Amino acid sequence: MPQLVDAMARLGTESAFEVLARANKLAQEGKDIINLGIGQPDFKTPDHIVEAAMRAMRDGHHGYTPANGIQLLREAVSVDILKHRDCVIDPDHIVIMPGGKPTMFFAVLMFGQPGTEIIYPNPGFPIYESVIKFTGAKPVPMPLHEENGFSFSADEVLGLITPKTRLIIINSPANPTGGTVPKEEMDKLAAGLDEHPHVCVLSDEIYSRMLYDDREHTSMLEYEHLRDRVIMLDGWSKTYAMTGWRLGYAVWPEDLVEHATRLAINCHSCVNAPTQYAGIAALQGPQDDAYAMLEAFDERRRVIVSELNQVEGFRCIEPGGAFYAFPNIEGTGMSAKALQDQLLEEAGVAIIAGTSFGAQGEGYVRFSYANSTENIREAIRRVREFLGNR
Repeated sequence: MPQLVDAMARLGTESAFEVLARANKLAQEGKDIINLGIGQPDFKTPDHIVEAAMRAMRDGHHGYTPANGIQLLREAVSVDILKHRDCVIDPDHIVIMPGGKPTMFFAVLMFGQPGTEIIYPNPGFPIYESVIKFTGAKPVPMPLHEENGFSFSADEVLGLITPKTRLIIINSPANPTGGTVPKEEMDKLAAGLDEHPHVCVLSDEIYSRMLYDDREHTSMLEYEHLRDRVIMLDGWSKTYAMTGWRLGYAVWPEDLVEHATRLAINCHSCVNAPTQYAGIAALQGPQDDAYAMLEAFDERRRVIVSELNQVEGFRCIEPGGAFYAFPNIEGTGMSAKALQDQLLEEAGVAIIAGTSFGAQGEGYVRFSYANSTENIREAIRRVREFLGNR
């Protein structure tokens, strides 16, 4: 047996892909499965975006690009940030990435090592905690409370900071909860960080265009006094139904952008060229499909919350963003993992246990409503039937 470095034993995974694999296997065996587990839009990438990639290949754009991304795409991202966040960002501070995860990995690698601490949301996207542990840093959970709509408390977060803290990760709108952080809490956090100049922030804003009920997104880039220590992550996967294209970007402080680019060179060289041209078309082309998807998600959100609140033992607050519902299941008397496994095997409904997103996720499960209203209603009917038969 090869002798691996100790860090490999600390590297976790993303349970949603494990559940997806099991669900697909059951489906291949002939079982009727409704998948409300995986977090990706169920819509096709808009045609004009697909055509842009095909045109780029036909025009010969199939070689290496600069490691930080082609200039035209970085300029388009800069314009988009100005439009949606009212922030002026130098295109040279933008690095194009193959999805969102490399930015998480790079940021944590820059700041995580034994003896340091990194604060991260819990329940939260599982890769945060996984990569923190991989580096040897201490993961410090930032609790997200149901009674606060799964927002963090700025005072609570600031109270977690120690001289060993190097990075705080925030995610709004959030996976897995759909929670959004009110502007007043963001303001309070930003003001409080003035007292902690040794702490940087990774702001995961991948769901920034997926907000409901006239909510407005507050980006950490808006706080100019923090601009030299904020890393902002966003991308195309959710807004434009481009999960498989693997295209994201990050805004880096001036002092870090060179380090991020060198990590990119060492890791993946560059993002494939046709996908980058597709990214330009997504940002500069018609937005009708993106708005239509958001309207569909909003309708499904209302349906799934209403349906879940009619399940005995469940209670579900209305998510403010993304496309996830995160109901409390304590009333069922079941653990999150047991409910996940039994619903898949016995009812044909794929969901994700809250514990897949951290210890604070016990007592909850995640439903993705990136599926048709018809399938959502049928899935919840199966959940009610399953629990009734118990």
